[in-house]
Amino acid sequence: CSGCPHNTSTRVPEGSRAVAGIGCHYMANWMPDRATSTFTQMGGEGVTWVGQAPFTKTAHVFANLGDGTYFHSGLLAIRQSIASGANITYKILYNDAVAMTGGQQVGERPEGHSVAQIAHSLRAEGVTKLVVVTDEPEKYAGRTHPEGSARAGHPELLNDLPPGIEVFHRDELDRIQRELRGTPGCTALIYDQTCATEKRRRRKRGKLATPAKTVLINELVCEGCGDCSVASNCLSVEPVETDFGRKRRINQSSCNKDYSCVKGFCPSFVTIEGGALKKPKKEKKGDLASLPPIPEPELPALDAAWGIVVAGVGGTGVITIGSLLGMAAHLEGKGVVTQDAAGLAQKGGSTWSHVQIARRPEDIHTTKVDTAKADLVIGCDPIVAANPATLAVMQPGRTFVALNTHGTPAAAFVHNPDWQFPAEGCEAAIAAAVGRDLLGVFDAERAATALLGDSIYTNPLILGYAWQQGRVPLSHAALMRAMELNGVQVENNKAAFEWGRRCAHDLAAVQALYQAAQVIEFVKKPGLAELVAKRVDFLTGYQSAAYAAEYRAFVEKVQAAEARLGQGTRLAEAVARYLFKLMAYKDEYEVARLHTDPAFTARIAEMFEGDYKIVHHLAPPATAAKNDKGELVKKSYGPWMRKAFAVLAKMKGLRGTALDPFGKTEERRTERALIQEYRACVDELLAGLAPERLALAAQIASIPEDIRGYGHVKERHLQEARGKWSALMERWRAPATATRQSA
Repeated sequence: CSGCPHNTSTRVPEGSRAVAGIGCHYMANWMPDRATSTFTQMGGEGVTWVGQAPFTKTAHVFANLGDGTYFHSGLLAIRQSIASGANITYKILYNDAVAMTGGQQVGERPEGHSVAQIAHSLRAEGVTKLVVVTDEPEKYAGRTHPEGSARAGHPELLNDLPPGIEVFHRDELDRIQRELRGTPGCTALIYDQTCATEKRRRRKRGKLATPAKTVLINELVCEGCGDCSVASNCLSVEPVETDFGRKRRINQSSCNKDYSCVKGFCPSFVTIEGGALKKPKKEKKGDLASLPPIPEPELPALDAAWGIVVAGVGGTGVITIGSLLGMAAHLEGKGVVTQDAAGLAQKGGSTWSHVQIARRPEDIHTTKVDTAKADLVIGCDPIVAANPATLAVMQPGRTFVALNTHGTPAAAFVHNPDWQFPAEGCEAAIAAAVGRDLLGVFDAERAATALLGDSIYTNPLILGYAWQQGRVPLSHAALMRAMELNGVQVENNKAAFEWGRRCAHDLAAVQALYQAAQVIEFVKKPGLAELVAKRVDFLTGYQSAAYAAEYRAFVEKVQAAEARLGQGTRLAEAVARYLFKLMAYKDEYEVARLHTDPAFTARIAEMFEGDYKIVHHLAPPATAAKNDKGELVKKSYGPWMRKAFAVLAKMKGLRGTALDPFGKTEERRTERALIQEYRACVDELLAGLAPERLALAAQIASIPEDIRGYGHVKERHLQEARGKWSALMERWRAPATATRQSA
């Protein structure tokens, strides 16, 4: 999930490996950067290592162990490892709930099973070293168990740590793990961070305060490198396509306020501290009460059991839709059977809710919708709706599919910044399964966000769409009553249902209410002239009109050379994009200019209200501390930094001159040299340009697409891009070499 503690806690130091356990954290097995493998039954975590250790050169492993499993039987595994003398570090992943199966409390005591209780147990068992790592170390201030005191009769000491236990911030996890790796025997690390889904649930129920701190990305500063995704492993960091390429943004609806993404080495992140996100203004044209009534649909007759499958992403309310349908059927006295996916599927994976409704319970003969027996599929997510398991329940001429076409970034995007959502493929697969006439498609998430201010209402909206299509055999009154009994955001869920009905009745009319403000999304791809004009304007602001004129002249030279081939402007467009990217390198002056751009300031003012301040997260090379790898570490800077930015932005005329205080660093010298190197490369391409070589030339000219990021991130990407660049240039020069040799 977004903000899941396991995104951080399951990391291991370079050169180490871990063995997985039972729980959500098992998913570390599927993550390419976690060096985690295998699993065992509850109570067997790490025990396989005891048998392997004498027969391998590996000196140590980590073992992941959830807090629920620890309470169940995991302590037995630790006891066995201690007795064997094996070198192993148990990471007790304390997330304050049995998160995998619904957020149950750990332990029978009213206060649950606390970190302190686990620490006392581990100390008593005899681990050689024990530490606590947490995202909130301040909560342990003054909570160390007094040396030599007894807990008997002192229940207030249950939540005090044993003497000598050190507490560290999660930012120090890598260093702490390396220390434990070098400590002989069985060691333990308790990683304390509450489950993100539980936090979200508690905040909605008023049991946990929502932090007055919101992350925002300045898309013009963003380089699209993906380091924020690497740092956080968070799906709320989403791709957004802009005039200047793919960038990142934060999905405020799904963000659980973990803030790990801010650790990505990029100055584009700001946090808005204080204030609150504005609620969307409801204009009269978007008011349901002001719209004319729409006809009631003809509901199915229920001559046989009616099969409904809700397919979507876990954690977004898929199971809730199944529950609403089940309750509405119960209220009407109908027979109903529901079967839901559980476990890992609840944590951002594929989730299905099977609902069967009949006049009488005895008319239902299976516990889930059988193969080719679905009458309705509510596709809350296109990828899950096109999953083979979902396609299997569909039947041509029978199954109606209400499909939300909005693409939710999959886990692959975390490790592949260029990942593309397979929207067309999903829709085509579903159309082939049921027929185009039985497929209703629209961007339900966009409609929910525009009309109700939050994408969380997507699923009830698409339920209303399916109901208005006459595909749900339940009355309007029963469904509304089921929402009331659910007791969560009742009025908004009802409104979402009604908007869904209107989408089914007249989709174009509903879309007209909110599409005008976002018409840019539907503009056709810009031509070369528009592409260049936009970048000339940008470079003028970046440096000067003369600097922009240099850019334009070079692109026009490429365009003229390509025009002689009569095969379009593919090469000129590549040069227009990527010469611009190199010339507009983001140094200190440019980051300052973009952060103080009135458009960015206005965007913040439009999004937030109340008394707030803007905090920047930066790593100035001259003053920033370095981590153990020698990489600069970001630090937070308050509102005063914006005043400094305003001054710095006006000093852009110093860029590249002898008076430039930043221009002598290796990074800046490299960026300036790249511009000249790229121009020389393009000149070489033009000298040998021919129709059959145009595709390769465009590919070479697009190499800067891979040069992304800041500091050490950019350096790494540049090294990778140079390897690709050299290989492509070898191919380019090969024909000329062969011609000379044959002569």
